Amino acid sequence: MPLRDHFHAPVDDEVPWEALHGQWPAEIVTQLNRILPRNYQALPRIHWGPSVEIDVAAYEKAGMSQDSPLRQGGNGAAAWAPPQPTLVADVDLSAEYEYEIQVVDLRRRRRLVAAIELVSPANKDRPENRRAFVAKCAALLQEGVCVCIVDVVTTRHGNLYGELLDFVGSADPALTAEAPALYAAGCRSLIHGRTRRLETWFHPLALGQPLPTLPLWLAEDIAVALDLETSYEEACRSLRIE
Repeated sequence: MPLRDHFHAPVDDEVPWEALHGQWPAEIVTQLNRILPRNYQALPRIHWGPSVEIDVAAYEKAGMSQDSPLRQGGNGAAAWAPPQPTLVADVDLSAEYEYEIQVVDLRRRRRLVAAIELVSPANKDRPENRRAFVAKCAALLQEGVCVCIVDVVTTRHGNLYGELLDFVGSADPALTAEAPALYAAGCRSLIHGRTRRLETWFHPLALGQPLPTLPLWLAEDIAVALDLETSYEEACRSLRIE
């Protein structure tokens, strides 16, 4: 069955893309837990940005005013006044929007062995968000975690897989100057002698075409098939997407 455009009409008019990104991880988890060896478990992880904000007014109402004893010190003594900061800058430290499936090894205290990342528009909309996504994937690979990236976002250009390769100092001959914005890629790193070797499986995606199957590595010599087409179609059926 073909890949739909979940970010434009008519599909987006009927079912928002957030619904697919919420349902698809559940279908992938169900699929994987049927085929994973018994000591492995797949779990969904969905996080929509920052969930806690500090309300300054509430902070003051709670008694933390300038004259509060807690400001002055526990015994009423004046608190130490630190010098002015050497830098004051506006930065964005908000949490990422994550649509992720994690696979853990139950024998090794639930050690993370694989992560499947469904790219969201927020992951691609600003340079700092793209850097954060790429840095996260690179850190996972450094720890020997298999990382699969699936990007079906049609409202943002850019290829995070290509940016990940740039980040780790590599390049994929399959990526031209016009790297596809829709793609699926599997990545893993192995210790080879005294160095860490990167292996990837890259597939460009196209609307109206089926999705590929990626290798999901659980260990250096153990892999299962990540059948994106089957889980995607099941998610579409569950959401009544034609």
